[in-house]
Amino acid sequence: MQPDRGKVTQVVGKVYLVGAGPGDPGLLTLKGKILLESADVVVYDALVSPEILAKIAPHAEKIDAGKRMGRHSLLQNQTTELLIAKAREHAIVVRLKGGDPFIFGRGGEEMEDLIAAGVSVEVVPGVTSGIAAPAYAGIPLTHRNYSSSVIFVTGHEMAGKYRPGVNWNAIAHSAETIVVYMGVQNLDRIAHELMTAGLAGDTPIALVRWGTTPNQQELIATLETIVEQVELHKFSAPSIAVIGNVVKLHDTLGSFYASQEST
Repeated sequence: MQPDRGKVTQVVGKVYLVGAGPGDPGLLTLKGKILLESADVVVYDALVSPEILAKIAPHAEKIDAGKRMGRHSLLQNQTTELLIAKAREHAIVVRLKGGDPFIFGRGGEEMEDLIAAGVSVEVVPGVTSGIAAPAYAGIPLTHRNYSSSVIFVTGHEMAGKYRPGVNWNAIAHSAETIVVYMGVQNLDRIAHELMTAGLAGDTPIALVRWGTTPNQQELIATLETIVEQVELHKFSAPSIAVIGNVVKLHDTLGSFYASQEST
């Protein structure tokens, strides 16, 4: 059979799920930087810093798919459909996500859909804010004198989730350091649940807002005082919460950071 010369074979490109890191452009991986400089299309999230967006090749098409509380530029299914469509038009499509694509970044969902659509996809991990933000605040998540275990949990749960909710009772007894993503809006409930589960009210907690960026702010309190302090200081998202005795190191290590920056 002779080929149909009137039909053009469609070339399907590749989608790269790239972690942009927590904000500091110096924490973008080398592989991520190379892909931004060579991409045909970049579909990016709201929390990707302007300094990292500036690294995108001038010729690339840039599409804001950012999700912020109360405002979605694109719904999740629309974002995936967009990626599939762009991969059928271009060779290199970058899905640029804040932090790491697979740590509360919906990267797994997007990868599943892309594979189901027959699109080639690769993950480029990024530095997650749950590790980087505390580090920039002088809070090590593990320390031989304070904590030998750490657990990461989301404080913002999706409606219709596969289970009723986070088991805060289990979380309270699972690790010595608890890192909560996207938890500021539910902090009252989270603190209550953890204390009900047996954590002492004077357990230290730190909130780190806009971690690793020049606008980074920290709020140190305890489980029983954190909600009052958040209201007093009007502390808002995006913030990472760190709960546990490692927060006590902030006074020493965090102040050292501050003194180094001022010299």
